[in-house]
Amino acid sequence: MELIVQLVLVFEEKKNSLVAAQQKSYMKNHFEFLGIKAAERRSLQKPFLDKKYLPPKNQLPQLVKSLWTLPQREYQYFAQELVFAYQKRQEEKDIRLFEYMITHKSWWDTVDFIATNLVGNYFRKFPRQKEQFIHRWLASGNTWLQRTAILFQLKYKTELDTRLLANCIHALHGSKEFFINKAIGWILREYSKTNPAWVRNFIAGTTLPGLSKREAEKYLTK
Repeated sequence: MELIVQLVLVFEEKKNSLVAAQQKSYMKNHFEFLGIKAAERRSLQKPFLDKKYLPPKNQLPQLVKSLWTLPQREYQYFAQELVFAYQKRQEEKDIRLFEYMITHKSWWDTVDFIATNLVGNYFRKFPRQKEQFIHRWLASGNTWLQRTAILFQLKYKTELDTRLLANCIHALHGSKEFFINKAIGWILREYSKTNPAWVRNFIAGTTLPGLSKREAEKYLTK
C-alpha cells in the first residue's frame, strides 16, 4: 500500500478547489475531485507507472479496490491506468477485476476507458470468454455492463465482429437509457469509418432510437 500512500501525498499537494468544483459540476455532482486536470495528473502519476517500479501483478486487485474506495475521482482514473500498465500480462481471471471496476462508482468517464482499453484488449487475448460474458452482461440489467458489451469493440476496426455487435444492439432494443442508446450510435459511427456499407445496411434494416440513428449517420452523410 506504500504506492497509494505516496500517490496521495503527491496528488494532495496539487489539489485545486476551484478546478475541483468545476469538475464535480461537469460530472453532475456524482463524485468529489481534487481539482487536478488530466494533463497534470498524468505528469504527476508517470513515475508510479514506470514499468521498473510496478508492484507485483498479484497485488493489483487489492490496489485497485483500495483506490476505488477513495472519494476523489482522480484515484479511480489512476487505478484504471495502473491496470492498463499490465495489459500485456493480462490473465483470464482479470475479467473479474474489470467487472468490479465497471459496476462500482460507475459513470461513463471510467466505464468507457475500461470497455475500450481493458475489456477490448482482454477479449482479443481470450476470445473464448467473450460470448459468455457478453451474454451475461446484456441480460444483467446493469446499464454499465451493457454499455461495455456494446463499446468493447470500439477500436477493433476490421476485427469487429458484426454478428456480435448486431446481437448486442438487438438485445437492447427498446431501451430508454441514454447511455445505452448513445453507445449504440457511437459504435456504429466509429465502425462506419471502416465499413460504411455494413453500417448503412444495418441502419436501413433496424429500428433504432433517434439518438442512436443520428449518431450512427454522422459520417455517412458527409
